[in-house]
Amino acid sequence: MKKGSGFVIFLAALSIVAGYLLSKVSIVGRMGMKIFYKEYLFLRSWWKDTLLLFVVLIILFALHGYIRQKLPKNRSNKIFIISCVLAIAGLYVCYDDFRHTISHHLLGERFHIGVYLFWIGWMATSLYYIVQNGLDERLPSGELQHKKNPGETGTT
Repeated sequence: MKKGSGFVIFLAALSIVAGYLLSKVSIVGRMGMKIFYKEYLFLRSWWKDTLLLFVVLIILFALHGYIRQKLPKNRSNKIFIISCVLAIAGLYVCYDDFRHTISHHLLGERFHIGVYLFWIGWMATSLYYIVQNGLDERLPSGELQHKKNPGETGTT
């Protein structure tokens, strides 16, 4: 199993739960989508929600991986921390919006939790790469390279 595939499974599970919760809009929210906000009708289908969330989280995961690969650790860690702060800000803005905008408040708690899970997935992705950079710094440099066969001298 490749490094990070366990985290991708975590993101898939998180997307399934969040997608299911997003599809559980309250009756008032369903009526509002049907009558006024037709562009949000896709939110009534759990598998469409799940697929959308998973694709967004995988793109974010791949972007973080690219940043980690191309930039030095201290610079990439700064970007991951900024990304985590943006996710926390997004979580707060959603929470505030759900509490103070009546039309969003009427969508229901299950819907709100589904949105919060998306932001938690974003934060988890940033924290995953911060931890990975920290683990790489603790390992001796020789352990990061592929182990050579005992009889191999290193010259080719």
